[in-house]
Amino acid sequence: MQNSAVGDDSLCDVIRNHAAPEYACTRTKVAVLGAGVAGITAAQALSNNSVSDFVIIEYNAEIGGRCRWTTFGNDSEGNQYTVELGDNWVQGTATEDGPENPIWTLAKKYNLINTFSNSSSVQTYGENGQVDYLAKLDDFEEAYAYVEQDAGIILSENLQDRSFRAALNLAGYKPMLDPEASVLEWYSFDFEYAQTPDVTSQEFTVANYNSTFYGFSEDSYLVHDPRGFNTFIRGEASTFLTPSDPRLLLSTIVTNISYTPEGVTITNEDGSCISADYAICTFSVGVLQSDLVTFDPPLPQWKRIAIETFQMGIYTKIFFQFPPDRIFWNSSYQFLLYASPQRGYYPVFQPLDLPDFLPGSGIFFATVVTDQSRRIEAQSDERTKSEILAVLRQIFGDENVPDPIDFMYPRWGQTPWARGSYSNWPPGLTLEGHQNLRANVDRLWFAGEATSQQYFGYLQGSYLEGKGTGERVATLVNGGLGEGDTRVEGEVQGDELRYEVLKGTTTIEEYAPYNGWYVSTFQEGEGEEEGGS
Repeated sequence: MQNSAVGDDSLCDVIRNHAAPEYACTRTKVAVLGAGVAGITAAQALSNNSVSDFVIIEYNAEIGGRCRWTTFGNDSEGNQYTVELGDNWVQGTATEDGPENPIWTLAKKYNLINTFSNSSSVQTYGENGQVDYLAKLDDFEEAYAYVEQDAGIILSENLQDRSFRAALNLAGYKPMLDPEASVLEWYSFDFEYAQTPDVTSQEFTVANYNSTFYGFSEDSYLVHDPRGFNTFIRGEASTFLTPSDPRLLLSTIVTNISYTPEGVTITNEDGSCISADYAICTFSVGVLQSDLVTFDPPLPQWKRIAIETFQMGIYTKIFFQFPPDRIFWNSSYQFLLYASPQRGYYPVFQPLDLPDFLPGSGIFFATVVTDQSRRIEAQSDERTKSEILAVLRQIFGDENVPDPIDFMYPRWGQTPWARGSYSNWPPGLTLEGHQNLRANVDRLWFAGEATSQQYFGYLQGSYLEGKGTGERVATLVNGGLGEGDTRVEGEVQGDELRYEVLKGTTTIEEYAPYNGWYVSTFQEGEGEEEGGS
């Protein structure tokens, strides 16, 4: 999966042409591992805080991480379209008089082309064609209101967390034998979290949702810019990296991280190494769970438990281009749902050949998540294409669905530098357990969407965690704090707090910044959390 060349951004020259480092150990103050949103934002924070002695080590030949696009299909003049393999939406924009999602701020700064994603613009289908069962969505929304209020009670009264499935069951919502109700549940839940309610926390999923969609706004915008969504990452990188900056080490694969209280040494696949006073690791949970990178000494047990407990979901978009003169879907709708007897079997389709998206493109994509993603990753493209065409021809008619002229999907679970799409919070993991995922080990620090309590799974989580960790490491480099100084007037300083022994629940007093909890308000007595920054 490679991004295609677009535009004349001067940093693109660096991204495509910069060579790997010489086979020698390089000395630096800070090594930033990974050049996705968190890595670039961490490096930017270092630069903004007068730390210029750093290097960024990136597996790929370009920056952007899981915010990744490719070219696909052709228009009538032979020009290719841009489609997003990874992040596609700005989710949550801004409240009228409150905080603004930093990704929305950057989308506006770089004039990213996007269109309002109307989740209510839905047409529903069953095995025999179009059938309207959207009224059943009211049942899920009623159950969700109970689950949301119950999550606030769990938090405020220090109760044991549950799975989201258990919470829905307690609310009386049990759709397992009803394909129509099941696909509406999938659309409302799995589509957002890339996991089923069965393996997802009730308490922290509600907190996560509220932080974005109540803290910023309930609006989402789908990006369809020919420059690619990660234009904003490249743009921000160009504010502190020059076109031939030797601090950006592309096509460099980290194989070992050695750490001590005095510093960190990074060993790469090509034999080169980086010796740093500090390192900021922005690798995904999926990569940390793999054996692709080793640690010397092995990470302590409290850290390993946190890594292995958190989840990595897979979100797979499967792209078709059909002949533009053979459009078979209703162009009045943004989302088409299919109620299969097998839950999660090609449940949602999105046409991009719509007036406000990519009109005349013939592009149409299906989405599956984790379990189905792993299944289709293990089979051939042809088999996956045949399965989806069989579904489409069943619901639209054999004669109406032509053979596609292009087809493609990524395999995020098998991609070595990603090993999945984004993280998910499992039931039973406490706030302290998640804090151990955030916590540094000696001078090795961690940042990324997974380390964000409020925004795990979201781009704004990557941005804010990268920025915050970069600022803290910059303070240490500049001599402002000593290791071990954890709190000053309620704010986290110095080393991140860690818990070598975990309790079963988290008391209300422990929902605080030193445990990564920055939710601004909590309405006691109503059982609801209000997200904020």
